[in-house]
Parts: sequence; C-alpha cells; structure tokens
Amino acid sequence: MLTVLIVAPVAAALAAAVRSTWSPCGLSMLSTVTPVAERARGHRYGATATWFVIGATVGGATLALGVALLAGLVDAFDVSESARLTIAAVTAALATASDLRVFGFHLPLHTRQVNDEWLARFRPWVYGAGFGWQIGVGFATYIMTGGLYLMVVLAALTGDPVVAFAVVTGFGFVRGLAVLLSARLDTPAKVFAFHRRFDAMGPWTRAAMIALEGAVIGVATVAVAGPPALIPLALIAAIGVSVSHGRVPATA
Repeated sequence: MLTVLIVAPVAAALAAAVRSTWSPCGLSMLSTVTPVAERARGHRYGATATWFVIGATVGGATLALGVALLAGLVDAFDVSESARLTIAAVTAALATASDLRVFGFHLPLHTRQVNDEWLARFRPWVYGAGFGWQIGVGFATYIMTGGLYLMVVLAALTGDPVVAFAVVTGFGFVRGLAVLLSARLDTPAKVFAFHRRFDAMGPWTRAAMIALEGAVIGVATVAVAGPPALIPLALIAAIGVSVSHGRVPATA
C-alpha cells in the first residue's frame, strides 16, 4: 500500500502538468513565447524560455511548501494507510466526476490568464519568470483538470514533507518545460501548423487524465477493500461516462 501512496502522486503530478498545457493560458504561452515572437520583440527565445522554466519550477515549489506542510500534518496525526487510501480514492472519484462533468459537477474553477501586457512593459526575464511562476503554481491561472486537486491531496497523503515537496515542485518544472515545445516555431506558418496539431491532441490528454484518475480509484479501493470492490466501481464508472456523453439524462 505504501508504494501506491508514493507512485500515485508522482503519476498525478505528471498527468496534471501535461493536461494543464492545453489550458487557454498554456496555449497562449505556446503562441507568445516562441522564436518568431521573441525575435520580433528584439529578444532571445532561449533566454526567455529558460527564465520561464525557472519561474515555473519556483512556482511549483511555492505550492509545494503548503503541500509539504499538509504532509507533515498527516504524519503528525499518524493517519493510517487504509484511511489515506480511502481519502485518495474519494478524491480521485471527485476529480474524475469533475473532469467528466457528471450531472454538471465540477471542482472549483479558476479562469484567470496571465496579463499579456507584460510582454510590452517588462524585460524578457521578468515576463518569462513571471508567467512561468503563475503557470507553475497551478492555481494562479486557468484550472484545466480536477487532477490538479488530486495531485495536491495525494502528495499530502504521502505523509512525507520531502516527498510532497519534490512531487509538487516537479509538477511546476514539467509545466515549465512545455514552453520548449515551441522551440522550433521560427515562422508564423510553423506556429499555425503546430497549433492545429496541438489542438487535435487535446481530447487525448483529457482521456489520459481521466484514465489516470480512474486508475487511482481502482488501485486505492482494491488495496483497502479487495478485488470484489471493482464490480460496483465498474458499474459506477459506466454510468458516469454515459452521463458525461449525454446518453443518460442529467436529471436521472
């Protein structure tokens, strides 16, 4: 069971970081921090992108400090492994329902985007690091998935502040690395072609995030209640997916 409590938050952090790149804010970064755009502003893309990654990592570390504190409380109160796994399963279920919009349910959303006026007002290291920090901290800009909440809870449930800090800081680092996807976009035509391909991948990342959330539900539940618990879980999952696709009336 201890392995689940370590592997799950790492997987959730990676999945949430990747999925979050398809947020409006993430897409904006891949349009505004590119070689062609930085060249037009008289700046070097490599330097701006480096500051962006640094800022995102610091942003992740900022969130990680709070999550590490929560992990310390979990350890201080000596929360049992079965209780932690139960909380993990419930949180993953809420995240899944939110991402599927089951009966219209969703976890708290935040639709703020970074201020693109910074691009004209500040030096590249300022807007690069500033945008990166807001992206990396997770909750400062558009929240794309319930997986972000799941990552925080799972990291806290490790009961190890060092592990929790590393997991959430890693989330910020991976989010920051997304800016490197635009490293070869040195002409407007390449930018447009990239975004057409990138947009097409969005539904796949959503499906992958939901699958990961479902896996956390299944693994945590089996660890606590045993394999028979998968039967009702499968039925609930089928109903949830049907509702999210409109095959079951939302009022049913």
